[in-house]
Amino acid sequence: MNSATLFYIHDPMCSWCWGFNNTWNQVKESLPSSTNIQYVLGGLAPDNNEPMNNEMRKYIQKNWQKIEMTIPGTKFNYDFWEKCTPKRSTYPACRAVIAVREQNPQL
Repeated sequence: MNSATLFYIHDPMCSWCWGFNNTWNQVKESLPSSTNIQYVLGGLAPDNNEPMNNEMRKYIQKNWQKIEMTIPGTKFNYDFWEKCTPKRSTYPACRAVIAVREQNPQL
């Protein structure tokens, strides 16, 4: 029997990806062992060095609240907004995932 390939498109900075992590783990557990999973990084926001503007920060925080209400047990670190000056680009986080994969492909 041929094995199927499932492409999981995600971004390490995607709030919904974080929220659905437990669901994704359940899906993986239910797949036949012959299923090949290919992780594809989406690049949610363009590559640049610009800080995230206040409008986007508020938008993401509202999404975090919505996700916490929608998916029981999901928690976000709201201190992040006080302690950090986030960049809008998700490319650095994507590059970090790629670097880890190169060091340890099993992760």
